[in-house]
Amino acid sequence: MILPGSKSLRKIAVVGRGTAGSLAAASVARLHPDSDHELHHIYDSRIPVIGVGEGSWPSLVEHLQQLTGLPHEAVQQRLNGTRKYGVAFEGWGRCNRHFTHYFTPQQVSYAYHLSADLMAELLQESTRARHIDARVLNITRVEGGAQVEFEGLAPERYDLVFDARGFPRELDPDQHIDISFIPTNTSVIRRCPPIINEEQDGPVLKPTYTRAVARPHGWIFVIPLTAHTSYGYIFNRDVSSLGEVESDFDAFLEADGVSEYEQRAVIPFPNFVHRQIYDGAVARIGNAAAFMEPLEATAIVSAQLQIGMVLHLRLNRSVEHLERDSPLVNRFLINNILCYGLFVGWHYACGSTYDSEFWRYARDRAWTKFRKAADPELVGCDALRKFDDMIELISQPVIGKADWNRMCGVPLTSYAQISQGLGY
Repeated sequence: MILPGSKSLRKIAVVGRGTAGSLAAASVARLHPDSDHELHHIYDSRIPVIGVGEGSWPSLVEHLQQLTGLPHEAVQQRLNGTRKYGVAFEGWGRCNRHFTHYFTPQQVSYAYHLSADLMAELLQESTRARHIDARVLNITRVEGGAQVEFEGLAPERYDLVFDARGFPRELDPDQHIDISFIPTNTSVIRRCPPIINEEQDGPVLKPTYTRAVARPHGWIFVIPLTAHTSYGYIFNRDVSSLGEVESDFDAFLEADGVSEYEQRAVIPFPNFVHRQIYDGAVARIGNAAAFMEPLEATAIVSAQLQIGMVLHLRLNRSVEHLERDSPLVNRFLINNILCYGLFVGWHYACGSTYDSEFWRYARDRAWTKFRKAADPELVGCDALRKFDDMIELISQPVIGKADWNRMCGVPLTSYAQISQGLGY
C-alpha cells in the first residue's frame, strides 16, 4: 500500500518517555511504511518516571496488541495488569448510593488497569529508534518542519515532532484554555499491597473496577494491579490543606484494611487544553496537549487519539494539503478533549454524600463556570453545544434508535449511566 505522505516524513522526533511519548514512538515504528526513516526518541534521564497505577479505556487493549505483536494475555501480565470493566462510584451524587459506570457491552468490553512505567518499558522493546538522552530547551516550527534545541547539543531539524514533555508549570490564557470548572488540582499518590492475587498459569481474568470514592476533601481512586494497589487522593489545595487530606487518607486506608503504604508523590496539576495541539509540524500529545483529573481515565485514550490522528493524516495525505489540514485537525482535537472535560466536570453537578467545603465549592462554584469556560467564541469549537445536546437527549423519556450511537467525547451509554447514578 502506497502512503503518499510518507515521503515527507523522513525524520521524526518524539520528546518524552512517559506513556504518551512511548505510545507515539511505538506508533511511528509500527505504522511508517519505509524502513529507512529516522526516528529519534528524546528524553532527559534525570527526570524520573513516576510509576503510578493507571486506568484506561477498551481501545487500549487492541492497540497494545497491535503495537507489540504480543497476545493480549502476555501484554496484561507484562503490565502487572487487571481487566477493568468500568468505574465503581461510591458516595457520589444525590442518591447516596453506589453505582457503576460500565464499559459497553457490559461485562464484555474491558480495559486495563496497568503500571505506567511497565507500559513504557514494554513499548520501548518493540520500537526501533535512536535514543537521545538530553534536556530539550525549545521546540519551534520552522520552514518545512520543526527544530528541537538541546542543552549541550547542536539543534536538530525534523519533519514532525511529537511533544510529550508534560503539562506546563503555569497556564497562559493566550496558549491554554483553563477548564477550572473541574474543581481539583492536586493528587497524593500512595502504593499499597495488592488486593488481587496473580494467577500462576495466566493473567487475572476476574472483572475488576476502578473505585472512585467520594471523601470530604475530594475523592480517592483505587486501582488494583497484581503487584500492588495504587491509591490516589484527588483534591483542591486552595480549599483543603495537605495535612487535612493526609489525615483523611490515613483514615480511609485504615477503614479499608490497609496497614502499610509507600508514599509515591504529591502532584499539583492544571486542568487545561492547549490552543495549539497540532500545527502541522509539532503535535503536542498527552499531558502537553491537555490535562484533567483522572476520574474517567481520559489521559491515555486522549493520547491515542492525538497520535493516531496526526500520524495517519501525515502518512495518508500528501504534504501539499498540510496547511489546510492542520487547523481542522487542531480544532477537532481541542473539541474532543473539551467534551471529555465537560463530561468529567459534570460528575460534580449533584454533589456527594458529604456536605463539606470542597463539595459545596465543586457543585456551586466550580461547575457553574462551565458555560463561560467552554464558550464557543473563546474556544473556537462546539463542544458546549454537543454537551448541551447530550444532556437534553438523556432527559428524554424515550431515546430513538437513531440516537443510540451519539457521542460527546464518550458515548450516550456513559452519559445515561452517570446521569442515573448521580440522580441528575
